[in-house]
Amino acid sequence: MESDYPANYKRLQALIAELSGEVPETMRAFTVLHKQATADGALDRKTKELIALGMALSINCGGCVAYHVKQALESGASREEILEAIGVAVMMGGGPAVVYGCEALAALNEFQAESNLGSGASAP
Repeated sequence: MESDYPANYKRLQALIAELSGEVPETMRAFTVLHKQATADGALDRKTKELIALGMALSINCGGCVAYHVKQALESGASREEILEAIGVAVMMGGGPAVVYGCEALAALNEFQAESNLGSGASAP
């Protein structure tokens, strides 16, 4: 399993940048898709990041867990909101989601310890 989620997040960011240099058109398109999909609309960005986290847990994507825990925190999700999203993913995904839910909890703890993100109630 993953460990040191802040370092893993930074590693992923560097690899994404490298991949963008190798397949620029594809990564530009993905970046546009990501920005559009997570932009505020009928659902706010925070809610969309919580959905993405739940999906990351259900498809067992460790790198996605690190990425979307951090993005959820940065978009104003509280610890409690992230934990509830993990709970919903466990309900939908069973045992594998429990394992990745534990990974999301570890990521949450590490990101909060690193920068005190999401330590209280959600941001306005």
